[in-house]
Amino acid sequence: MSWFSHIVDYCLKLGYPVQMPQPGQHISAYPVQGYGVPGQVPPSAGLQPGNHPPPVQTVRDHCVSPSSSQTSLAPAVPPPVLLFGVPPGLEYFTQIDQILIHQKIELLTGFETNNQYEIKNSIGQEIYHAKEDSDCFIRNLFGPAHGFKMHIKDNMDQEVIQLHRPMRCFLQEIEVQAPPGVIIGYVKQEWSFLPKFTILGPNNEVLLKIQGPFLPFKCCGDIDFEVKGNIGEQSVGRITKQRSGLLKKCISDASNFCIQFPLDMDVKMKAVLLGACLFIDIMFFDKGGNLFLKLLRAS
Repeated sequence: MSWFSHIVDYCLKLGYPVQMPQPGQHISAYPVQGYGVPGQVPPSAGLQPGNHPPPVQTVRDHCVSPSSSQTSLAPAVPPPVLLFGVPPGLEYFTQIDQILIHQKIELLTGFETNNQYEIKNSIGQEIYHAKEDSDCFIRNLFGPAHGFKMHIKDNMDQEVIQLHRPMRCFLQEIEVQAPPGVIIGYVKQEWSFLPKFTILGPNNEVLLKIQGPFLPFKCCGDIDFEVKGNIGEQSVGRITKQRSGLLKKCISDASNFCIQFPLDMDVKMKAVLLGACLFIDIMFFDKGGNLFLKLLRAS
């Protein structure tokens, strides 16, 4: 019996509804030519009849904050539903086009602790939480260049995504697994004066590009990292570092991010973009650690 059959039997025993592919239904994988073909608008795609339909959503120019007076269209977190072709635990990603990431408060003491994040939908419901696992000495010695694992779990404390980042001095990269042990993509830094990254599939095929501003450290205003197709310059999404209040910036380096992507984007690609966001935060916005550089300056 295959692993998928085991999961189906387990969910049926627990009474969870299980979605199986219908006759003639096409289960999509990563597009062969990547995303964002110029002049071609992808059709709106939703779940097949008989499933929980996704809400009507549109791509916004700006992220919707839970505290905003603007009405949010994000659905409430549903009970677990196993969808064919979707990594277990990521089914909710099929219904949303935006996620919010809030880093837990970390005081500016000069000592870098393991990063922790709350991952929420646009109405502020927590759907996942992430916790870094790295060596304390290496983390504080090398700062943003340190290697780590990141464990992302759902509200039932089941690990659904795992990030692996080796320690490197140049051209950083991160590996995304969902479920843990199954590689679904990579995020690799490009050689450039701008913050640029390439998103690759499990076979190292180029799928997306990410480009940030020339100076991703401005004091006020949001900082956008555009997600673009590998053909042309058409934007298909955005990772936004949201501005923190002055008092919060003085006592903490905690970050807030928003990720926007097409509703019908492949769920595995949404998970890779989540990994890219956490990767960008640690690379550019962590202020602690760097003991190695401090020792060099003092010598």
